[in-house]
Amino acid sequence: MNTNTFSRRDFVRTAATGALAASCYPLQGLSKDIARKKPNVVILFIDDLGFGDIGCFGNKRIPTPHIDSLAERGAKCTMSYITNPPCSPSRCSLITGMYAQRFGKSGMARGLPIPEDHPTMAEFMRDAGYVTGQIGKWDIGDKSQGPHQRGFMEVAKNAPGKQYDREREDGSYVYLTDLDGEYMEEFVDRNAKNPFFLYFSPFAVHSKVKNTPQHYRDRVPGGDGTAYEGAVVAVDDAVGKLLAMLKQHGIEDDTLIFFTGDNGANRAEGGTSEPYRGGKGKDTQQEGWVHTPTIITWPGTIPAGVSYEGKMATIDFYSTMAAAAELPLPERCDGMNLIPYLQGKKEGDAHEYIFWHNADPTDEPRRNLYAVRWKDWRMVKYPDGWHLYDLKKDPKEMDDVASKNPELIDQLEKRYQGFVKTLPPLKPSADFKGGGQVPKGWGWEIGKG
Repeated sequence: MNTNTFSRRDFVRTAATGALAASCYPLQGLSKDIARKKPNVVILFIDDLGFGDIGCFGNKRIPTPHIDSLAERGAKCTMSYITNPPCSPSRCSLITGMYAQRFGKSGMARGLPIPEDHPTMAEFMRDAGYVTGQIGKWDIGDKSQGPHQRGFMEVAKNAPGKQYDREREDGSYVYLTDLDGEYMEEFVDRNAKNPFFLYFSPFAVHSKVKNTPQHYRDRVPGGDGTAYEGAVVAVDDAVGKLLAMLKQHGIEDDTLIFFTGDNGANRAEGGTSEPYRGGKGKDTQQEGWVHTPTIITWPGTIPAGVSYEGKMATIDFYSTMAAAAELPLPERCDGMNLIPYLQGKKEGDAHEYIFWHNADPTDEPRRNLYAVRWKDWRMVKYPDGWHLYDLKKDPKEMDDVASKNPELIDQLEKRYQGFVKTLPPLKPSADFKGGGQVPKGWGWEIGKG
């Protein structure tokens, strides 16, 4: 792997001439018209964001105007799921476009390699002529599979410090979410004339959310904003920086944006899964751990202000991205192209059934999850057997109707077991540790991915 290290000062100095990007990417020699035939793709993958944490999904306290503007200009997806919670498996599933159980990851299994014979999103887009960039948390693959080794050409470095309290190169303080937002601006500014794929996965709003700058908390109406609420406001500001840079370069309509979270709400920190129950931590058996707020926007292709209520998942982002770029999808991907559903050309669920099979016996018991979604139903396994809930009537899963619907339980269990039979043996979390890492320091590390 050939990489070069550039500080943020270096990029500011060279951005005006485009010399740096031209030296790294042959695509700089193409005309703007040719390059613009391919839409840019941005994934905003927020850590531990709850279904009810943003304004357009019902939060009345936290102001999120920039995120809400995505919903106004695109599609709000109200039945969007994470097939492989929590952190690491969720990211591995997203980046490969498949259930992580397909390669043995049936729990946290941090450090388990992702398949070498299947392209990540970044490798797929790199090979299609895109500039690929990664900002923030990685938590994917084994120690040999950092972002550079799995297709990312430009990787923002991890500045020194702890949690959200970081240090700039000149020694001054910077709030991590602010720095991540600045990196988004830099990436877009540097690559606006090329088709690009940007994966933005900030540490926010992961635990421990306690040192959020007061000016973010003060923007919560009433002036009594919590550290968590302020942290969500900071994420919204970062999204605003991205949108402003796209507008500055006139490429808003040429950019497909996916916005979602890596798993459900961190309720202990103040996150909410409303109108559902559950989330990260002790309530992982409930809907709120896997049901995330999702927005997809691509002006001129996806209608503005629509709401898609069909079942879908983050495994669909890969397939949708490939379709948008008019590229053939790798055969091992499990996802569906969402664009015709968002356009109203197809109706109903993108996936008739969605399955959860976190069965790793060496993982923390709270992370074990066995469940199925079909129509309005959610079947989930507890120690005393299968429970069944009608989420349309009972979103908080207070009324278990399994005993009243034995035939439905039988149907869903057969479907679930059919899915499990397609999976290889799981690889225990206890056999793995570590994982790929983002390079440390300031600025960017540049290579061929």
